[in-house]
Amino acid sequence: MKLNTSLRKRFRVSNKLKKVASKNRLRLSISRSSKNISAQIIDDANNVTLLSASSVEKDIKSGGKINKTELSKIVAEKLAKKAQDKKITKIFFDRGVYKYHGRVKIFAETLRKNGMEF
Repeated sequence: MKLNTSLRKRFRVSNKLKKVASKNRLRLSISRSSKNISAQIIDDANNVTLLSASSVEKDIKSGGKINKTELSKIVAEKLAKKAQDKKITKIFFDRGVYKYHGRVKIFAETLRKNGMEF
């Protein structure tokens, strides 16, 4: 089966992370679209999604009109708060297909400010 360019990029980044991943760290996978952003903290050993946060959730969408960079910050703060409640601090940042630039970079920096280590 021949994969297109975006799938090859996604698999390349994720597989590199899975190879070097230790058992005590979880993977944070991020996905974004032209309007929204979402992230999940995944336990690859058990193939389970532990936490997720998205800009589509009702409490975030009800805030009125917010630009996309602010939306990234809000979602990152919400995910960091959920992770602290479950005592998760060490993760691997799986950026997927996306470059570490713009909204993805702001998302990662906000997570670091709120106590996540990667």
